[in-house]
Amino acid sequence: MRAARYWSVRHAGVLERGYGAFTRMLSVLGPAARTLGLRRLERPVARVERLVKGFLFDCSMCGDCALSHNGMACPMNCPKGVRNGPCGGVRADGTCEVRPEMRCVGLEGWRGASRMRRGRRPVEPAAPADHRRAGRSTWIALLEESAPAGPGSDNARPASPASALQALLEHGSFAVTAELSPPDSADPADVLARLAPFRGSVDALNVTDASGANCHTSSLAASVLLREAGCEPILQVTCRDRNRIAIQGDLLGAATLGIRNVLCLTGDHVGNGDHPGAKHVGDLDSVTLLATARKMRDAGEFLSGRKLTCAPSLFLGAAGNPFAGGTELRIERLQRKVAAGAQFVQTQYCFDLEALDDFMRSVRADGLHQRVHILIGVGPIASAKTARWLRSNVPGVRIPDAVVQRMESARDPREEGRRLCIELIRGVRQIEGVAGVHIMAYRQEAMIGSIIADSNVLGGRLPLFKASPEPAFA
Repeated sequence: MRAARYWSVRHAGVLERGYGAFTRMLSVLGPAARTLGLRRLERPVARVERLVKGFLFDCSMCGDCALSHNGMACPMNCPKGVRNGPCGGVRADGTCEVRPEMRCVGLEGWRGASRMRRGRRPVEPAAPADHRRAGRSTWIALLEESAPAGPGSDNARPASPASALQALLEHGSFAVTAELSPPDSADPADVLARLAPFRGSVDALNVTDASGANCHTSSLAASVLLREAGCEPILQVTCRDRNRIAIQGDLLGAATLGIRNVLCLTGDHVGNGDHPGAKHVGDLDSVTLLATARKMRDAGEFLSGRKLTCAPSLFLGAAGNPFAGGTELRIERLQRKVAAGAQFVQTQYCFDLEALDDFMRSVRADGLHQRVHILIGVGPIASAKTARWLRSNVPGVRIPDAVVQRMESARDPREEGRRLCIELIRGVRQIEGVAGVHIMAYRQEAMIGSIIADSNVLGGRLPLFKASPEPAFA
């Protein structure tokens, strides 16, 4: 079946014209069909639709078709359920992170869209699937004139900053964030013990949400503990483990507890982690999660349309991967996330300043640096072996051979990795449009203080996460 679906992507323009003629025919037949009764026609029409679309697109009859939105590549074929792909896990050769034998559905959609009349996919995000329509005919939905619409693309921001991090970025300060992995423990002291290397050095800590699909203390619980310790937390929310009901409840709960910064992620597939037998949920993806959170904040209502008594105040973030696939594809992905509501972006590791400069040139040409705060991922590497593993196993991590050779020839590879990180931070700091750095130093957190100090990335200002805790008041 994949051969037919790849053929459909290659001939997306032909299929678009055919579909246009078909919808015009449906509009002519509409009055007669309504006279016969659409409910009576539903079953036979759905049977024909399943045969036609099943052959051409491997259609699963979700009832909420996004083919024309995704270059005639059905997003429901994505193992992670990403309707606004490609995700950050697409491999360098364009194959799927979860099923290497299959081409990435999001990447195929991008290619198919280039052959259609518009020449590209719409920036407006595709809406999450309405599972109530599963098995039903979208052709009948067209006759009913009730085909589902995606969320709006207006990216209006609240009048006042939701968080100290947002205020810092909007002031124009070069921000420094870092990543904290919660422990495998129910003792809050174990979470707080991990803060020492970051205190007095960073503005905010990104609390991972079961990174790599491995189970740890929840990001929400750890974020609350960090906030109580005087740190500015960034809550990670992944779509892997929860449906839209649970996610919206978590967003409300986080805002209730004073957590304002939220990083919206699709999440690694469960097959990558320590519970490969778990159910991968994927009800939303990172883009529809952003649109959902923005709707709760700006419209004061759930995705269902039900009104909130009090809307959450949130500063919304997304992940970026400037080096996975072509620059044009990554810019389109960034545009879509900004349209969905992203106000800041934290990227994958950068070890190639030339490639980053090329990417940021395209960002500036599109004016995206004025609409979203971009924080570039950096981090120390411990050895040449680590560098090789990263570029071979982590999609989008590009490490030049010169960097690997430098690590191989170093007398003290860890110290050389620290110096390299400092040089990268200084180089990133000089690129126009970059709003900050995001430091990922897994198991090398002790280096962060010296990296920040020696790179002078803060420019003499105090970080948001102060060197000593704020005094407590009785």
